[in-house]
Amino acid sequence: MTLKLSLGCIADDYTGASDLANTLTRAGLRTVQTIGVPSGDLALPEVDAVVVSLKSRSIEAGLAVTRSRAADKWLRGRGAGHVLFKICSTFDSTDAGNIGPVMDALRADSGETIVLVTPAFPETGRTVYQGNLFVGAVPLNESPLKDHPLNPMHDSNLVRVLARQSRTKVGLVDLATLARGEASVRARLGDLAGKGIGAAIIDAVFDRDLETIGHVALDHRLSVGASGIGLGIARAMV
Repeated sequence: MTLKLSLGCIADDYTGASDLANTLTRAGLRTVQTIGVPSGDLALPEVDAVVVSLKSRSIEAGLAVTRSRAADKWLRGRGAGHVLFKICSTFDSTDAGNIGPVMDALRADSGETIVLVTPAFPETGRTVYQGNLFVGAVPLNESPLKDHPLNPMHDSNLVRVLARQSRTKVGLVDLATLARGEASVRARLGDLAGKGIGAAIIDAVFDRDLETIGHVALDHRLSVGASGIGLGIARAMV
């Protein structure tokens, strides 16, 4: 079975996977959610997107990488030209991962030079400005997430957070660049990639920002983010 519009998603927890599947469905994509990596002979109806649900957010990084690569292989094998690695909108991860290690592995497998990354979802109060993640009106490190029992978030600057857990350099596409439109974002990504930067946190403050991000993300084989970027991608596809 080949995905009609070639969107595959790998979610790092079941609840987030359900949220993403619901978001894609509401945006007009026929979406199926699986629990774990499906068997090779799984029969699916005609769909536009598949969300593979993993429980990999807080497990050992190497195991998270292995499971995520298996999901990516399954999705690519069924025609997914773009894969979204779905993470939490509060970027739940320690300096050991798992966002960075999984992103690095999927980026290498996809052959991508640079990957767009954003957990922003303005509709739910998650915004990114100058690379800093806000939960409502406060920076991430001033929100209740600073006391998360598994992944306490003590730094709101996602460029720094991701750089500490990734093997690649991390850059920023700021709101001013995004506001100038898709061509401006593409030019900035090209500039960053030319400097050897393999991942770019991109700002998003308004709902319309997600649509610009979605169109640019589809230029690539991989993106990383929460359901907000999924919404942007879906809108770019329909």
